[in-house]
Amino acid sequence: MSVIDFIVSIIYGIVEGITEWLPISSTGHMILLDSFLKLNVSEEFYKLYLVVIQLGAILAVVVLYWKELWPFGIKDNEHPWKKDGIGRWVKADKFVMWFKILVACVPAAVVGILFDDFLDELFYNWVCVSIMLIVFGVAFIVVERWMKDKEPHTKSIDEITYPQAFLIGAFQLIAAVFPGTSRSGSTIVGSIGIGISREAAAKFTFFLAVPVMLGASLLKILKFEGDVTGAEIAMLLVGMAVAFIVSWFVIKKLMAYIRKHDFTVFGWYRIAVGVIFIILGIAGLLKMG
Repeated sequence: MSVIDFIVSIIYGIVEGITEWLPISSTGHMILLDSFLKLNVSEEFYKLYLVVIQLGAILAVVVLYWKELWPFGIKDNEHPWKKDGIGRWVKADKFVMWFKILVACVPAAVVGILFDDFLDELFYNWVCVSIMLIVFGVAFIVVERWMKDKEPHTKSIDEITYPQAFLIGAFQLIAAVFPGTSRSGSTIVGSIGIGISREAAAKFTFFLAVPVMLGASLLKILKFEGDVTGAEIAMLLVGMAVAFIVSWFVIKKLMAYIRKHDFTVFGWYRIAVGVIFIILGIAGLLKMG
């Protein structure tokens, strides 16, 4: 791997780390980046790279929220499964949370496994990406204004019901089908729309990303049939490491931001990027795939 490849990998990791958690579409920004700054990898490996680099971002969530995610342990176990024996090691509330997350995974998992390649071929184009950037940008602005004077009735992850979890999964499905929607964007705007607080919506979205991204990465790896060079693996590892570091800071800053602000600014940003996509697409400057 050359110095240039190393630098490009770092840039890709930075963009992934920022855009994966902000509701602005990591896919859209990666397409923009690829149109002007190329990774020195095969086309087949590039498709794998865009998915597997997300594992670095996932690790940041796992490390930051380990105590809230790990369902075992006696210390700070306020809701043990049983008061004695092995049951006191089981955190019942954490298992309930994971069951809700798994329920939310169902819609996208089923569609992703059955129609992944078909959907990529049908919707992975600049027209779809630009439309979804703008549509969900408008959705953020509309939903935030609609909910401005309304008090969310679900203020924590523990209060999220199974029907709400399934609805969040349905919102996530939109992102699974249409590139440019943003997985975090669709789940957050949908969650706010059904009365979940911004902080709970963001955190549930972060936790939901762990099994979703692990599953998507595993699916891509299992379906990969091309040859891989040592340089390509090195570039992927560098991108993942940088994505982890950047994600760590982005997640912490985002959670602090939404305690005092809404998501309207991200809506306007998405609209602006969508317009840029349309201009570049018409000019033939966007490379898709």
